[in-house]
Amino acid sequence: MLEFFTEPLSFPFMQRAMLEIIIVGALCGLVGSFVVLRGLAFIGDALAHAVFPGVVLSYAAGHNIMLGASVFGLLTALGIGLISRSKRLSHDSAIGVIFAAFFALGVVLLSRQTGFRQDLGSLLFGNILGVSRQDVLITFVVGLVIVAVVFLLLKELTLVAFDTNLAHSTGYPVFTLDIILLLLVSTTVVVSLQTVGNLLILALLVTPAATARLLTDRLNTMFALSVAIAIISGVIGLYISFHWSVAAGGAIVLTATVLFAVALVFAPQHGLLSQQLHRRQGKHHVHHFHAEGEDLEVH
Repeated sequence: MLEFFTEPLSFPFMQRAMLEIIIVGALCGLVGSFVVLRGLAFIGDALAHAVFPGVVLSYAAGHNIMLGASVFGLLTALGIGLISRSKRLSHDSAIGVIFAAFFALGVVLLSRQTGFRQDLGSLLFGNILGVSRQDVLITFVVGLVIVAVVFLLLKELTLVAFDTNLAHSTGYPVFTLDIILLLLVSTTVVVSLQTVGNLLILALLVTPAATARLLTDRLNTMFALSVAIAIISGVIGLYISFHWSVAAGGAIVLTATVLFAVALVFAPQHGLLSQQLHRRQGKHHVHHFHAEGEDLEVH
């Protein structure tokens, strides 16, 4: 039994993969909490797809995919922020325009490349088992910057997440904070690309935070749980990938989804079973009041 856990770690590529998923999991869990609180899952999906042309260009030029992805992530975040300022267009409209345009550009660029079509799977679904020491180091450094920005602006980002109108009325620079949040999400997406790929990054960004949201009403606890769930999902997914020879990115995302499903059903206060129990107890109390002849109105 012990070999199940120790054997994978005897390989250097698995050691690097474990470090990478721990860092990426922590980032996705932290930044993803704001994505869930703001209801910005569509933005996470848009950013994940909009950086695709940068990934293709960098790959074709033989550079690290983070380089091109970072450029297009920045352009996407700024574009969404600027277009959404128009009173005639909704936030979703701005996201849809940028997302569709950039992803289409990526498809066009990919169609012009013939040398690496066989590697399309690694672009779309990640290749965490192929990360180098340099990749891990870059992810760690970028991760430190993201964490530093989040904690420096924690109060402001939290206020905007919970009540944008209050933030406006109290003089907070909501537009600037929105751009910063978009850049944080974009950067997290970029550093996570090699881990789970272009198509699966949204799940790692949203699912652990959504799971944590079901388990607690306290913000700090949600942050901690989201980070822990993302890391646990990543580590378990890697073990599954190693022992059963399946795609690591898919295994990580499916593990996170299973944890979400368990929380959805069994969460102490917000799970489906708990809610069903509360409804039954409520009906019981209503019948009890009527039986006693009390003149009460139960809402």
